[in-house]
Amino acid sequence: MRFFSSPRALAPLAGAALTLFAAAHPAVADGDLSGAQRIVSIGGDVTEIVYDLGEQDRLVARDTTSSFPEAATDLPDVGYMRALAPEGVLSVKPDGILTIEGSGPPQALDVLARAGVPVATIPNGFTRDAVVAKIEAVGKALGVPEKAAPLAEKAGKSLDDAIAEARAIDRDTRVLFILSMQGGRIMGAGSDTAAAGILELAGLTNAITGMTGYKQLSDEAVIAAAPDVVLMIDRGAGHVVDPEELFSNAALSQTPAGREHRLVRMDGLFLLGFGPRTAEAVRDLSSRLAADGL
Repeated sequence: MRFFSSPRALAPLAGAALTLFAAAHPAVADGDLSGAQRIVSIGGDVTEIVYDLGEQDRLVARDTTSSFPEAATDLPDVGYMRALAPEGVLSVKPDGILTIEGSGPPQALDVLARAGVPVATIPNGFTRDAVVAKIEAVGKALGVPEKAAPLAEKAGKSLDDAIAEARAIDRDTRVLFILSMQGGRIMGAGSDTAAAGILELAGLTNAITGMTGYKQLSDEAVIAAAPDVVLMIDRGAGHVVDPEELFSNAALSQTPAGREHRLVRMDGLFLLGFGPRTAEAVRDLSSRLAADGL
């Protein structure tokens, strides 16, 4: 199946399908999926929570970022969460869409809503409380708050313990999270990002200050950041930046991380998902750096 990311390209293709689907599925109150039995889950963190709640039998499809648990990858993939195509989503005949905040494009979600498919949007965030709230919100949207309450409580307690353990280590470790290195240009993480959030939970210092979001960094900014270690997502075979190539970067080679070739790679959903496994991610990241004397 071919998917399109351009809203203009989608409109003429989706029209007929939308008309038929809307006739068969009258609109349901936004956010209420309690009666839905054919749900498309958008967002790896949201999908994880659905499985942890034991509601996975109600899923008929998921997005590309939903790679955990492994069983989720057996579901049809409707595309990347920020480049959804309405006709791809509608092809699995959903009666509900569960999506993490920031999915889209907005035009695609509007088209789906006009087709009569209820859309429940789960708030996102990069804090301990955001994880707890996310679990509770998924449970409420699915109509199973009684299942979500103990899971949320367990996640909150685990996070409290992991955060306390990590912050008990006497450290002042500066971490540079690198999202990509296209064309040799480093794209780093400023504040208001999942990367900044996980570093804070682990008691680590984000080497990039005075910047929000993910942006390309100048050589001067990289040198001034003076990171002790570089943190990157493990993208799998064929997509991994070679350490020698990474630390041969003119700016990065002048930093403590570059001189010592200190690099940590972790699975992206595990590290940045802010879902049920975030406490494990905090412990894993903290222990890896502690093992290296950081």
